[in-house]
Amino acid sequence: MKSSELLGLLDEHRFDFFGGVPCSLFQGLITALETSAGAARPYVAAVREDVAVGVAAGAWFAGRRPAVLMQNSGLGTSLNALASLTLLYGLPALLLVTWRGHGKDAPEHILTGRITPALLDLLGIPHRVLAPASTAGDLAWAAAEMEQRSGPVALVVPPGLLEAAHGDDPGAAGAAPPDTVPRLDGAPLVPRLSRLAALRAAVAALGGEPVVHANGYICRESFSIADRPQNFYMIGSMGMAAPIGLGIALGRPDRTAVVFDGDGNLLMSLGVLANVAALRPANFVHCVFDNEVYGSTGNQRSPSGRVRLDRLAAAAGYASVAAATGSDEIVEHMRRMLRTPGPHFLLVKVTAEETEVPRIPHSPEAIRDRFRASVLAS
Repeated sequence: MKSSELLGLLDEHRFDFFGGVPCSLFQGLITALETSAGAARPYVAAVREDVAVGVAAGAWFAGRRPAVLMQNSGLGTSLNALASLTLLYGLPALLLVTWRGHGKDAPEHILTGRITPALLDLLGIPHRVLAPASTAGDLAWAAAEMEQRSGPVALVVPPGLLEAAHGDDPGAAGAAPPDTVPRLDGAPLVPRLSRLAALRAAVAALGGEPVVHANGYICRESFSIADRPQNFYMIGSMGMAAPIGLGIALGRPDRTAVVFDGDGNLLMSLGVLANVAALRPANFVHCVFDNEVYGSTGNQRSPSGRVRLDRLAAAAGYASVAAATGSDEIVEHMRRMLRTPGPHFLLVKVTAEETEVPRIPHSPEAIRDRFRASVLAS
């Protein structure tokens, strides 16, 4: 089967947003996606498979029908994102999973190949193995099943299903890097505000923008300030806030997507900085509240105490990068970033003070439904 035929079937079933990590069995398909990528059908060359799962979640919130491409080894990488994001909230997505280790293969693929169907069964993800004669029907089944179940569905792609690509040149994918890298001064940042006070300032600068909240106290404290339908509260899936926001920004270029992230969350998925900077969505604002500790687990030290996260974002190539320690600075930077082309990165250094606030009372399904409705509203 030719990759162009498979892509044609995916188009026929209205899959219009793709992300993933390469596998040689997908070489031709990924080349086709890279060379045809645009606003109508974005392709995100994710740094990790769980990042691709997070981006797909954001794309679905933005009204897209997403597909994630991964080698079966990526199922292991994606277990937390699938279990505590896609399956927890009930987010439709097609997983196209290559079946390395099925038949004769390199030693590192044998075990994963043997347990691939069992992993999908364990997660409760419906799946079929593609074959040339049944591919059209299997894609139709997957498209209907993921919508009917409100969750992920997998199609396993065995070796030999797709013709090997020859002479393909994907060329340069994504937007060009910025002409200049933002320069940051060397002054140390001394936190002056609690995270609750800093969040209050950031919320005051908002209009009707959708905001993805990293899991933990950022969700709970923001909820205590202002519970908005435009707030997506992450219950689990640590590290996925920025990928979800990126998916929203790419899926709805006419809406500004905001991410309220934490230092621990960002460090867990640090490679997403490269994805954001490479794709350069102008409608993306990434605000990181950095208290230099893992607050939800007992205030263990975070590496951000010795690593300036804003400098990492600047080196990656965000359009603008700023840091703030006071309420007025936060409001000023947020308002500027919301009205100018990005992507923007704002580091807010805060104290490790925790505030006793209630847990989010909404069910995952309620959070999902009202947030998606707010993103799709014009």
